[in-house]
Amino acid sequence: MKLDYIYHSGFAIEADGVTVIIDYYKDSSEEVFNKGIVHDYLLEKPGVLYVLCSHFHPDHFNREVLSWKKLRPDIRYIFSKDILKHRRASAEDATYINKGDTYEDEHIRIQAFGSTDVGISFLIDLQGRRLFHAGDLNNWHWSEESTPQEIRKAEGDFLAEVRELQQTAPAVDVVMFPVDSRIGKDYMRGAEQFVERIKITIFVPMHFSEDYQGGNAFRQFAESKGCRFLSIAHRGESFELPNL
Repeated sequence: MKLDYIYHSGFAIEADGVTVIIDYYKDSSEEVFNKGIVHDYLLEKPGVLYVLCSHFHPDHFNREVLSWKKLRPDIRYIFSKDILKHRRASAEDATYINKGDTYEDEHIRIQAFGSTDVGISFLIDLQGRRLFHAGDLNNWHWSEESTPQEIRKAEGDFLAEVRELQQTAPAVDVVMFPVDSRIGKDYMRGAEQFVERIKITIFVPMHFSEDYQGGNAFRQFAESKGCRFLSIAHRGESFELPNL
């Protein structure tokens, strides 16, 4: 199994006969629009193709993904229901799920958990691996701008969502989670709280845009908690996931 970093919070999971693209925003090429690992490789790869979108924000959902069915009529779209609510897609475009829902077929199981912003996060069971993509789930405390009450609420909301996940998935093989320095001071707090509460084998930072240094700065803490940390160096980077 391979994990491909596309851009920002966009990833692809390549398994045996199955590809899962999550939260596509832009392709991996920095020079040419609509060029990179998705258009040049993944959309042409044989096997079943799933496209997951955690919510309607434009850095997690690009309507361009709906045009891919012209190339891949067998494509399976699994979207958060807020995408339909905000009219970014129509009812017939996808299977829509809310927090608490499960999508399951002969290849994959996808459970929808909560977010502290909008939409959902994804717990994915695929070929013996359990992976979690956080979407916009994070402790968005913005400590240098928010009031103490706002900070406490943000943290309480986040920890409540983590507890719900923990009941179903106390251990996860691969976690993709926001490490976003735009939050300001203590921007890794949500990631720290997450790895302290859930046993993670491999931690992958995301939602850092071009700030690779900021995203990869979480490595030391993750490794101190027994996680293998995947440092991301560039868009389109691929990682072989070891047998876990």
